[in-house]
Amino acid sequence: MTEPHFGFETRAIHAGQAPDETTGAVVTPIYQTSTYAQDEVGVHRGYEYSRTANPTRTALERCLASLEGAASGFAFSSGMAAEDAVLRVLPADSHVIIPNDAYGGTFRLIDKVFGPNGLQYSAVDLSDREQIERAWRPNTRLVWLESPTNPLLGIVDIGAVARLARERGARCVVDNTFATPYLQQPLALGADIVVHSTTKYLGGHSDVVGGFVAVNDVNLATHIAYLQNAVGAVPGPFDCFLVLRGVKTVAVRMERHCANARAVVELLERHPSVASVRYPGLPTHPGHEVAARQMRDFGGMVAFTLAAGEDAALKLVSRTRLFTLAESLGAVESLIEHPAQMTHASVAGSELSVDPALVRVSVGLETAGDLVDDLRQALDSV
Repeated sequence: MTEPHFGFETRAIHAGQAPDETTGAVVTPIYQTSTYAQDEVGVHRGYEYSRTANPTRTALERCLASLEGAASGFAFSSGMAAEDAVLRVLPADSHVIIPNDAYGGTFRLIDKVFGPNGLQYSAVDLSDREQIERAWRPNTRLVWLESPTNPLLGIVDIGAVARLARERGARCVVDNTFATPYLQQPLALGADIVVHSTTKYLGGHSDVVGGFVAVNDVNLATHIAYLQNAVGAVPGPFDCFLVLRGVKTVAVRMERHCANARAVVELLERHPSVASVRYPGLPTHPGHEVAARQMRDFGGMVAFTLAAGEDAALKLVSRTRLFTLAESLGAVESLIEHPAQMTHASVAGSELSVDPALVRVSVGLETAGDLVDDLRQALDSV
């Protein structure tokens, strides 16, 4: 049941997850083992040691690769471990182009971890081709993009950036965490690599941390597989089981996330305390047309600024009742946060600094009217 002509929802439930051959179990078992018996030296049944491979992890990797339209997929212990593996593919003296509103963890990894070892980077508005071209150097090997971006919900034309990178001998990687493969498929648009924090929408229940890399190129897949085993930042079988469970419902959840986000945006646009709203589904969003072309829908993430500034933003995030003040995103429950002091504190003082009046919400699956009422009372209070 893994043929590519099957629909997304069918593959989410069946790809890589045939009934267990030994017992007939419909749900992929949690193979809680570190090692495997060999019939003879070097003769085994596909598994030797669970850092290298585990049947539960294999099921997850095959399923997510199918959903991303990838030939190969690799699960990691976190989204940052997945990003680390991708960056390790580069020569030490490489130059990388990143978004000027990149996720704080990505910036920290590139700037503080890889930077001292020789990796160079430029942060630009990736929706502006001229900025990319001006930032390009002879040693540029990778363009790292998010679409939508975190936290400003910017949109990048993935196909256009991927073509530009390919023409100049570089690769294009897309962090598809916000959109999920249900809403957007970067490899089909021309990207070379897709990364995910499976902690977010793919897991979907705030109960697991994980990451994923998807690729089509055979040589690149071989390199990522080597790093996955050599470095060993792999998820345990129970974590893989939890992500697999979440993936089965990602399509129906994303439909509800998107619908609830639209209701929240409608309130925010009308409320006098709100200075601006960032959501790709708005016709006034500068990337709306591109998003409409490359996405199925516009997602469950919304960002907005408070007219009264940082103090109002800090008060707001502490006064909601259903929106929980917490980092992370993409789960069934709604979350609210202050990026400048929370998820993006690592970019403070840099060219990627976040407006302190900005608030980011991850719109969950609660009753839409309840979420709107909760935000309204909190906005009214500030």
